Amino acid sequence: MSPKSPRPIGAAESTLRKLVLGWASTLAELPSEGATVQILYPRCAGIDVHQKTATVCVRILDQSRRAPSETRTFRTMTADLLDMKGWLAEHGCTHVAIESTGVYWKPVFNVLEDQFTVVLANARHVKAVPGRKTDVRDAEWLADLLQHGLIRGSFIPPAPIRELRELTRYRTTLVQDRTREVNRIQKALETCNIKLGAVASDVLGVSGRAMIEAIIAGTEDPVQLADLAKRKLRAKLPQLEAALAGRVQPHHRVLLRQSLDHVDFLDRSIAELDRQIEERMAPFEWALKLLDEIPGIGRRVAETIIAEVGLDMSQFPSAKHLCSWAAICPGNRESAGKRLSGRIRHGNRYLRAMLVQAAWAASHVKDSYLGAQLRRLAHTCGLKRALVAVAHSILTIIYHVLAKRTPYTDLGPTYFQRVDPDKLTDYHTRRLRDLGFTVTLTPNAA
Repeated sequence: MSPKSPRPIGAAESTLRKLVLGWASTLAELPSEGATVQILYPRCAGIDVHQKTATVCVRILDQSRRAPSETRTFRTMTADLLDMKGWLAEHGCTHVAIESTGVYWKPVFNVLEDQFTVVLANARHVKAVPGRKTDVRDAEWLADLLQHGLIRGSFIPPAPIRELRELTRYRTTLVQDRTREVNRIQKALETCNIKLGAVASDVLGVSGRAMIEAIIAGTEDPVQLADLAKRKLRAKLPQLEAALAGRVQPHHRVLLRQSLDHVDFLDRSIAELDRQIEERMAPFEWALKLLDEIPGIGRRVAETIIAEVGLDMSQFPSAKHLCSWAAICPGNRESAGKRLSGRIRHGNRYLRAMLVQAAWAASHVKDSYLGAQLRRLAHTCGLKRALVAVAHSILTIIYHVLAKRTPYTDLGPTYFQRVDPDKLTDYHTRRLRDLGFTVTLTPNAA
């Protein structure tokens, strides 16, 4: 076959598209006696969203069981989105599919959610085979998939929870910025030979802050600087005098001043966000009290968890579905009968960070089930993997606590000894025999 003849190549691409991508559309256009795919939504639309434009494809099932499409492109300004909403209402659409594209889908969703059932599609799940890709084809593909019920919508919490989520995520970002600024202060002190971090555990504590302010003001005497120490730090005066003998240049004072002012600004911003979040958490105080009883979870962690997960656990069929959605469970990768890497997926990083933080805090709670679980797993799979496993357990507990609205009941640190005592007995007996002892076990009368 000559490579210059375009008709066979075009026919092959058309056949491949019908077999792989357009099978649902092809079957929908057949008469009713030949159709084998059920159409769930007779009037629906697919929207391909970009920063400046949104391409909308409407599919309406007629009496002959055909679903012709009509496509229009709108700008993404609010007035244009309202026009798009009216256009969809004129066609009698009930369901709308939007591809999750950065943050560009949010304005469209905010305008449409009060009148239509909006399905947010994961771009990875609806990705088409490369080639012949245009905005119109993408919108048609979304509408086609939605009409046959082939899109699994992403979880979108209600508006009050979404507001909380934006505030808590911004607070997390500011806390991270504050940590970076404190590290810059530490770096500037090391640059000018001030080893304050080697003696004081908190560089920006009461004593450390007073010393840095004195350094910025021009004090260079190590004895005077060390004398600013408070309380327990005064027991380390000789070490402080040695650590504060540095070589501070004028530009170091400028850097320290700027960094301290930035830290103060971030502290005020975080305090204001805490106040705003506390006001919006008032209707959910019952959930905060329930979550606060779980070891390792404080108020800030509970606020973030509620903002990310919400309170309606019926969105998730089970605790396993919730853990899978949060990507806090092992990866499921198997091929040719071989179990591949169990590395966790990239999920909700804000929720995962708070859960791991709660797991680390729970490991320090004495006489708790979660602490015993971490110590039990850390010996076999390492500390980091054990933390992820404990975070998985915490999220499972959260699911049942919020779904049943019942307080958390700790299983106790001896749970793993009670659940299989024979296995534990055999393990310790074998270890003693390996050490050369003759073991005879006599059970107590009790």
